[in-house]
Amino acid sequence: MKRLSITTLVIGVAVAFAVGALHASKSLAGIENAGARFVSDYASATRIVGEKWQYVFILLVALIVAWLSLSIVPRWRSRLLVGLLLVELFALSWVCSLYRVFFQPIPSVLALVLAFAAAESWSAFLRRDRSHLVRTFFADRLSRKEFRRVSDGTAPFDPQPKPYAVSVVVCDIANKLAFAKDSEPAAFAEATAKFIRETTAHLIEQGAYLHAADGEGVVAFFGFPVPNTEHAQTAVRVVLDMMKNFRRRREDSRDVSGDWDIRAGVSSGAIIAGALKDSQRPVLLASGEPIDLARRFCALNHFYGSNALIDTPTFDRVSDTVVARPIDFVNGLNSHDRLEIYEPLWLTAEAKPEHIARRDSFWSGVVLYREKRWAEAYSEFQKARGSEEDDDPPLQFYLRRLEPLLLQLTESPAE
Repeated sequence: MKRLSITTLVIGVAVAFAVGALHASKSLAGIENAGARFVSDYASATRIVGEKWQYVFILLVALIVAWLSLSIVPRWRSRLLVGLLLVELFALSWVCSLYRVFFQPIPSVLALVLAFAAAESWSAFLRRDRSHLVRTFFADRLSRKEFRRVSDGTAPFDPQPKPYAVSVVVCDIANKLAFAKDSEPAAFAEATAKFIRETTAHLIEQGAYLHAADGEGVVAFFGFPVPNTEHAQTAVRVVLDMMKNFRRRREDSRDVSGDWDIRAGVSSGAIIAGALKDSQRPVLLASGEPIDLARRFCALNHFYGSNALIDTPTFDRVSDTVVARPIDFVNGLNSHDRLEIYEPLWLTAEAKPEHIARRDSFWSGVVLYREKRWAEAYSEFQKARGSEEDDDPPLQFYLRRLEPLLLQLTESPAE
């Protein structure tokens, strides 16, 4: 808004000064006389709008037209308003003539035309520069639909650094380090490239911005650059969908990635994103706690045996649409912070009653475990077991934690 005001003021004052100088020097006398004859009669007028008021009208018209042309008002609407203002200037001169007041419209009309031309030229220059930035920042990182919205201005993007509310998704392959040791480098590189290619394609297709994709994993933002109040719900839904599709393809495929599984971390919050200044090549920088936390959650899956982990802000946003369960408390980026992490399991619409019952038993087991009620916690975790075919590493993680505690409890003398 500040930049718009300054540009409007510069164009308006420059145009007003130029037109005022032409009017004062009588350089427009011939055009003014010819134009005024169509709408007014100077000879029959008993009063004339003074020169001071002429300059006031010139400045006001120039500022109004510059603001309309540069503002975020749709172009067709701003041009319509400018056209109506042009008609109104001649109409004002005609109405004044009915009361025998002579108002010369030509200086104001000329100010309107020059201000409109200057503002449109400046907008065209900015659009060309903005188009270059959009292509540099978002080509191949957004879906065609989202890229078109940003490119044509339907979803405005300001390259100036500013905060964005997003959900960050980090995806990686489980057990990739073990696979790297046990396989040929060429096979590892081929499988990693395939994972990156398929994961990035799916995330982009679902509306994410691809921030990074390399051997350290795939990082994507939901809610950037186009704001989306449902960014957390979309991010978790996409992660669950990817896990389901990855497992289905793994079961049906015999390729090199057949024994792999996907891991994901999701964190919601504010990031700062914007163009890097004083750089030979435009660079879009993004930084914020959610990026670091999502990377950490993705890595923590290996410790708990889970497929996906989300933080509390994400859970609070998706608790109505996603069935999730608490896993543990972990340290935040600040050693004094304690963050509770959750594992998303199913979409609420797809969860069966037995799924909800097992989730509730697991939740009760975690609460009892934190209260050091080991026997009761063990009983609840046993209720959370599924069929023999269902593999539940986080459940096994807690049962392994409880075994020595229960053993100690049985061996201790009764108080």
